[in-house]
Amino acid sequence: MRITTRGRYALRASLALARLGKDGSPVSINNLSEQEHISSVFLEQIFFKLRKAGILASVRGPGGGFYFAQPLDKLTLKAILDAAGEDLNAIRCDKHTEKCDRIGDCLSHEVWTDVTELVNDFFKNVTLASILEKHLDEVKDNQE
Repeated sequence: MRITTRGRYALRASLALARLGKDGSPVSINNLSEQEHISSVFLEQIFFKLRKAGILASVRGPGGGFYFAQPLDKLTLKAILDAAGEDLNAIRCDKHTEKCDRIGDCLSHEVWTDVTELVNDFFKNVTLASILEKHLDEVKDNQE
């Protein structure tokens, strides 16, 4: 399993959007691009995928930008990574095909299957809201 730059940027930009657009107001690509130091062209490509998946919505024109189409407590990191085209599969063998001559004898395949399940379950259970809450708690603890 390898998370690409596109996947990492999709998460970073989504978290930045969640932080900057707290009240649901649209945030421009240029603002997010400057904030996160991500190319605006690349960010547009990523957000197009997220919009197509129903994670984001957009408003055109002055004061326009992107906002979340769903509540932050319903948006999981898995949904964002899936929409960005990431494959959270740790299995990189041929066992899933008929080409593998060890198909009934490979114990390591079971380990990688379990790892894949654990990773996917983790990303399914972390929401944007939970990350923001954790961040706010950490900021509050550091200020005391």
